[in-house]
Amino acid sequence: MRIDGGVYLGKSIEDEWLELKLANRHGLITGATGTGKTVSLQVLAEGLSAAGVSVFAADIKGDLSGIGAKGEPKDWIVKRAKEIGFDEWEAKKFPVVYWDIFGEQGHPVRTTISEMGPLLLARLMGLNDTQEGVLNIVFKLADQEGLLLLDLKDLRAVLAHVAERADELTIEYGNVSKATVGTIQRQLLVLEQQGAEKFFGEPALSIADLMSTDAQGRGTINILAADKLMESPRLYATFLLWLLSELFEDLPEVGDLDKPKLVFFFDEAHLLFDEAPPALIDKVEQVVRLIRSKGVGVYFVTQNPLDVPDKVSAQLGNRVQHALRAFTPREQKAVRAAAETFRQNPKFKTETAITQLAVGEALVSMLHGKGVPSVVQRTFVRPPEARVGPISAAERATLVNTSRLAGRYDDTIDRISAYEKLRGKVVGSTGGGAAAPQAEAPSSGGGFFDGILETVGSIANMRTGGPRSRTLGETIITSATRSAATAAGRQISSAIVRGVLGSLFKR
Repeated sequence: MRIDGGVYLGKSIEDEWLELKLANRHGLITGATGTGKTVSLQVLAEGLSAAGVSVFAADIKGDLSGIGAKGEPKDWIVKRAKEIGFDEWEAKKFPVVYWDIFGEQGHPVRTTISEMGPLLLARLMGLNDTQEGVLNIVFKLADQEGLLLLDLKDLRAVLAHVAERADELTIEYGNVSKATVGTIQRQLLVLEQQGAEKFFGEPALSIADLMSTDAQGRGTINILAADKLMESPRLYATFLLWLLSELFEDLPEVGDLDKPKLVFFFDEAHLLFDEAPPALIDKVEQVVRLIRSKGVGVYFVTQNPLDVPDKVSAQLGNRVQHALRAFTPREQKAVRAAAETFRQNPKFKTETAITQLAVGEALVSMLHGKGVPSVVQRTFVRPPEARVGPISAAERATLVNTSRLAGRYDDTIDRISAYEKLRGKVVGSTGGGAAAPQAEAPSSGGGFFDGILETVGSIANMRTGGPRSRTLGETIITSATRSAATAAGRQISSAIVRGVLGSLFKR
């Protein structure tokens, strides 16, 4: 069913739909395991794609991969379509690009150490404040000495370099102990054993490759294979945080569009906030609030609505609530909390309805008009038109090999960087051997999370001689400059983008 300016979700006493011009006001999909969250996510992704909006979603169990294959008129699909009057149901497949950090089930996804930045790396490795402070010194020294940090061997080489100069650096930056550097190196080894070395390097992902339309004007649905990635939950959450920050940095301000450029689904959202310090949650809340002006909608998907902190949840206007169980005190609290977030319907008690919803049924409240939430309604979610469930390995391989991005990210590029410089492997242009290095950029990793450094106690004291706070206009120009640099091969100094969001938040 096509609704002008909207995505058809299902049927209550009337048609329920997501208004495209308000889709960038973010959303929340919650419910217990097996109640239909993945189907609701697929329905939204299909509808957004059909409307020309690109989508990014992590595929935790492999179930979403079927969206790239033609649907099948199974009995339950035919029955549901008939029940809600969805006579226009038609088996379809949608334009999909498959991604995989490990490069096994899709195109490889990479970024550089410098793009990730010290704060995210510290979170990824589980470092304490002292260790995180030393890691910031590593990045600052790399900036000053023109040492490109591209992959894990670059970071390992600079860490060893810092350990060798510990006494000298202690005078300038405060205590830098070899023991602390050794701890970071051990955590780096753990990270490497988890497969993170495949994530760091070049060619780095270009955000522009996540947003495109096919010949029919349908938006690309980007599916990240996350079944193996979920074995390392911290890597999964940090990767999605990094991607969210890249979207903010790279995309220009556009205000409120008729429809978003991209809708980002953050599945297993509790992993983002587990053990996160208050400063990080504050900045995530700020970015969720601000990123809509870049044309991006963020939708959190999780079992328990309490998984999302209140200050973030308050930004989520479009809500789909599947059934919750209420056996334990915490589950009962979650049911009450979920019920209180809706605009109440006088025809039923929301708190009771949440525990009575059938599979494929949900409480739905969407923003309409001038951003006013609709009265909550018990809604039968429409059946997807693409395949429900995973595709085969052979089907996936065919789609990956025939993708418009086939070959673009397959081969790793290992250019001259910190490792080669510090190991004396760079030979002058007249001396033979390795070619002279290209014009290099400082390797500082800034972006979204540099802004948090101002709020993280001891680390803030280590930032000396930093750039002045930029105006909002300068921030936007810097973001556009960085996008151009990315398209050109990320050759331009990453110092251009350091602190883009940090400087915005300090205003």
